[in-house]
Amino acid sequence: MQDDSFKVNPAGAGVSQEKLDELLLRVKKEVDEGLLPSAQIAIARNGKLVAFETFGSATNDSLYCVFSSTKAITSAAGWLLIQDGKLDVRQKVSELIPEFATNDKQGIRVEQLFTHTAGFPHAPFRPTDWNDKALRYQRFSDWRLNWSPGSRFEYHATSSMWIIAEIIERLSGESFSDYVRKHIAEPLNLPDLYVGCPEDQHHRIAEISHVGKPMTSEDYANLGLDEPPVTEVTEEALLGFNNTETRKVPVPGGGGIMSAAELALFYQGLIGNTQSGETIWSKETLNMATTVLTGGMKNLLTNTPVNRALGVVVSGDENRNLRGFGHTNSAEAFGHGGAGGQIAWVDQATGISVGYCTNGHDRNPIREGRRSISISNRAAVCAE
Repeated sequence: MQDDSFKVNPAGAGVSQEKLDELLLRVKKEVDEGLLPSAQIAIARNGKLVAFETFGSATNDSLYCVFSSTKAITSAAGWLLIQDGKLDVRQKVSELIPEFATNDKQGIRVEQLFTHTAGFPHAPFRPTDWNDKALRYQRFSDWRLNWSPGSRFEYHATSSMWIIAEIIERLSGESFSDYVRKHIAEPLNLPDLYVGCPEDQHHRIAEISHVGKPMTSEDYANLGLDEPPVTEVTEEALLGFNNTETRKVPVPGGGGIMSAAELALFYQGLIGNTQSGETIWSKETLNMATTVLTGGMKNLLTNTPVNRALGVVVSGDENRNLRGFGHTNSAEAFGHGGAGGQIAWVDQATGISVGYCTNGHDRNPIREGRRSISISNRAAVCAE
């Protein structure tokens, strides 16, 4: 996005120029030090960008794969169906997708898809499987449970979002990609927000690369941490989004391609700050969608509450830095980060939203986590 009409003077939006400059310097620092090939940051308030900068081997015209930050967009599409009375999260998935009612999955409810409590976190599905409906439905049928639905939280990196996208298609009569364009990207005037990116835009996408050295078992032990389990989110899988065919697939759990500006302004739209002044998600819908539904369920790696709502993470009162936010966010902030260190959230207490993208995926998750916290810390205090 390069349209300067979106940008306003920070002071006019109640944003501190001094604190904004500190944030931009922090983002630029690791690019200058050669730790990341490029990084892009956008800050918005009152429906307008107050900063949009790109550092390194990319420009403000560059697009990035935002990986799991896509989940908030997919979820927000689902919220519209709930708002219109077409979807009830208490429904059984099998009532909407009969092919899903196999291998003891018939009792799973829609809400559990959003909260990562559905019980099939590692169900296999290649991005290009989506293009063949018969194969798509066969995959849904073949999937088996790893544990009883609703009994625990375990992050579903992609599986549950494929089902949400299928529900959106069946209830709307539109393709998932078209639904996102028509009902989210276009009303919010975000032309570079894609879930399923057309090939004629691929030349703008920053190529993904991995940087740094992976941590060893000894490194984790020295920090008193358990080594994270191996999941489907491998280096090979992430690099697959450099592939033309993969980029064209509307991967609902991780294939969004956009700029940091689109991310920041999308979150402005969620809280009712739109360019047109039109409200897309009602206040009632937003309150419903950002209510924590996982109770005391904990992340097994961090032993902290997961604070999952309908497809987004809520900051909460404590340990918010372990949920993709900074120490300085309010308890009302919500959002969803993405693999490789993508950052996306809005703080309802201040109206500040942030989008941060990088194509340098750090093999050191501790350094990546510290970077995300540091950037979020600075972004959250930009409001005067």
